Amino acid sequence: MHSSGAGVDGARGVLAVDSTAPGAAPRGLDAFRHGWETQIGDEVFQLPAFSPDTIGDFRVKGKVAKVHGAAIADLHAASATRTADAPGGDQDLVAMYVVQRGAWTLGGPPGCGERTVPAGQFLVRHVGRLTAFETSAHITAKFLVLPPGELKPLLGNRVITGPADSAEIRLLTAFTDMIHTTVADLGPAGVEATHGALIELAKAVAKGRFDDVEPRLAPALTQAAKDLADRRLADPELSPAMLARELNVSVRTLHRAFAAVGEQVTTYIRNRRLQEARLALTAPSGRLSISELAAHWQFADSSHFTRTFKKHYGQTPTEYARSAGAASPSPNRHLPGHGPAERT
Repeated sequence: MHSSGAGVDGARGVLAVDSTAPGAAPRGLDAFRHGWETQIGDEVFQLPAFSPDTIGDFRVKGKVAKVHGAAIADLHAASATRTADAPGGDQDLVAMYVVQRGAWTLGGPPGCGERTVPAGQFLVRHVGRLTAFETSAHITAKFLVLPPGELKPLLGNRVITGPADSAEIRLLTAFTDMIHTTVADLGPAGVEATHGALIELAKAVAKGRFDDVEPRLAPALTQAAKDLADRRLADPELSPAMLARELNVSVRTLHRAFAAVGEQVTTYIRNRRLQEARLALTAPSGRLSISELAAHWQFADSSHFTRTFKKHYGQTPTEYARSAGAASPSPNRHLPGHGPAERT
């Protein structure tokens, strides 16, 4: 268990948790509760009482970030968890659950039944009182606690559910990932801007559409587009139009978002493909020919690839491979991987 980041005037906090190590489970819940109360605070979300079997076997790994009255928790639980039957306690917040693996079952308000959020789904609702919940073993999920001010009027008594790969959830996920990596270094103005963008993204989820004139959402849209492009770099259909369609925004909105952070969509795609090609040139198990690399990374032909590579790196692909000490092509050649390379 580790926690850090006391925050600026109580506006932010950072908590990292790992009780999955052998022998850590009996103390896992106590350590998690202490870290939450110290770094996040009960004024954001009051942790409920848990059942005895959960207390004895609490194996959770993840990270939590606080931004003003909001908290974002990315959790991976090896053990199943279950609250006490009647946790009790008044709350006034909006809760969002995005489940990638496993299932999260939520108790409802009086007179309403349970709801289960399965893998690949999200759920968002206003919460006025703590209710029971349980999670399956081996769950991976994102849990957001949000202040009700602007969101409660949108939700009312509705419970909104949908696919976790919807455009709005993609944007929200990309932005919360950015928050986890930057919140500890933000100043007061940065915390304020981040909080505002987070609320706008949550409103987009509630409304089922993205406000394409909201400038605070440009960083989230840009990051979501980059994440999607990184997964589709070898796809011949990859283009600004395809990214905009997948993210449910106009091409103009996408270009405007990239311009707001000083970038261009097509330049990002080209540079990422060049990065992957450069890695492939020094692959230890043998490399593709220049024409094969050009075709795989969607350059018009080997001449175009060579010119673009030299303009970007100052050497032709052949010169780069030679200077990097690349081995001669072997019979066991393979297509390079599709994962993201280092950013330049």
